[in-house]
Amino acid sequence: MSMAKLLLVLSVFITVAYMMTWSFVPRFLKLMIQLSSQTNELYQLASVAFCLLLAWCSDYLGLSLELGSFLAGVMISTTDFAHHTLEQVEPIRNLFAALFLASIGMLIHVKFLWNHVDILLAAVILVIIVKSVVVTVVVKAFGYSIRTAFVVGLSLAQIGEFAFVLLSRASHLHLVGGKMYLLLLGTTALSLVTTPLIFKLIPVVMHLGILMRWFPSESSMQNEDKATMLEAYNRSL
Repeated sequence: MSMAKLLLVLSVFITVAYMMTWSFVPRFLKLMIQLSSQTNELYQLASVAFCLLLAWCSDYLGLSLELGSFLAGVMISTTDFAHHTLEQVEPIRNLFAALFLASIGMLIHVKFLWNHVDILLAAVILVIIVKSVVVTVVVKAFGYSIRTAFVVGLSLAQIGEFAFVLLSRASHLHLVGGKMYLLLLGTTALSLVTTPLIFKLIPVVMHLGILMRWFPSESSMQNEDKATMLEAYNRSL
């Protein structure tokens, strides 16, 4: 499929989905709630079937299953039944998440990663450092304190789980080679494993930063906040 045709199909698909969001989806979910007043199984099945149907339509049109699934979630989230739907499908979501992570685990080649453990560790350290710095700079640019920006940067230092989906799609389209695919899978998985450790180290790093005068102390931050509020009050007079 050419790029122009793909963009046309994508535009039409999103337009139809947008129209259904305000016309069909709310009525459909309301009807399912009325029909499932005694039991929730019908509503759960209807919600999952709607997402699977939209994912199949997206794949049939030459787009991706991931796009259709994501769009189905967005369509439901714009309705008044978003919270109720999330509560009803949470057990199914947890089941699918477990199956997804189990399938990713079966793809990881432990022996290959062990033979390239130096590259794996270097990649994980590089990802954590670069992503922490980038997120810290972005949060700081929005006007937050350096302490808040640094905490957010460390909290988001790992690679997200959606990277598994992107890597699987890239491997299916032969955009990455076999060895690179395994290394990227291992890097993503190891960065997620280090997340609890990073969270536990955040207070230690923050305390060390205060001692080394990298970050302002709590008292100085409170004084700065009071001075800022006083200045804003004086300007309003």
